Amino acid sequence: MPTTPREALVPVRADAGALARQQRDDDRACRRALAAGSRSFATAALLLPRRLRRATAAWYAFCRHADDVIDLGDDPGAALIELHALLDRVYAGRPAEVPLERALARCVGEHGIARAVPDALLEGFAWDATGRTVEDEDALLAYAVRVASTVGVAMTAIMGVRSRDALARACDLGVAMQLTNIARDVGEDARRGRVYLPNTWLDEAGIDRAALLANPSHGPALASVVARTLTLADRFYDAAAPGIALLPRDCRPAIAAARSIYADIGRDLREHGCDAVGRRAHTSAWRKLQLLARAWLRPLPVATAADAEVLAQARALVEAGAAP
Repeated sequence: MPTTPREALVPVRADAGALARQQRDDDRACRRALAAGSRSFATAALLLPRRLRRATAAWYAFCRHADDVIDLGDDPGAALIELHALLDRVYAGRPAEVPLERALARCVGEHGIARAVPDALLEGFAWDATGRTVEDEDALLAYAVRVASTVGVAMTAIMGVRSRDALARACDLGVAMQLTNIARDVGEDARRGRVYLPNTWLDEAGIDRAALLANPSHGPALASVVARTLTLADRFYDAAAPGIALLPRDCRPAIAAARSIYADIGRDLREHGCDAVGRRAHTSAWRKLQLLARAWLRPLPVATAADAEVLAQARALVEAGAAP
């Protein structure tokens, strides 16, 4: 029976050096995507231990790329097909020779991120691509789980945690952050032909969805729906807090900071009358530094059995993340 020559199994030193340089270049490209795509997340990521920053940047770069090709491309349907093909290559261990795919393949291989996680993310983006409307609160939470809790589950895997309780709380945090994004971006989304506020909430406030899309404008009715979204987000920020104590000690400050920085966007929105059309709510650089310091110093709530409830829309995702 033929055997592989020994020299084919021993890396050549020059090739190893070239591979190391390529990996550094890939990591650099992913870090640039992280820095450019989300200043809030990038700020919180500064507190992550160095051992996790490469994988975090790779995962975020994929999320950013997927979001961009759906939102900014000419053919979202074709973009989705290519994104699934990208995942096929990555999970088969045959990434294309581009920085994003090589980095993502290392990330999912080293940290065991289940294929169901990025698949759920793409399912959420498919809602965007097909113009699916958000009918009620249950649908709003289902969408948030797909496009944001998936990030929490992936990050929990990167940290080496498989506990269902930790994953459930990570899903809560993802939902809270996405609800904050939705509340902040009402005007921007409407101008792009999208409304993520549930139709039932709009109806109760006397807002016509078509009119909101045609001419988004701030007013008491819309402000009340934005405030309702932020109140729901607060519920999930509170639910997520005890789960941070279930993460590795050196990871907790970064996740606590991310929670605080995103929640602070809601504070800014409320201070400006929940105007999500005429201005974009934000957290200043100085405020972010304050929140980073608090996250580093403040004791965290301790998780208890009472925190173990899993959001119904996130159960399949939690099970996928907990699988060995």
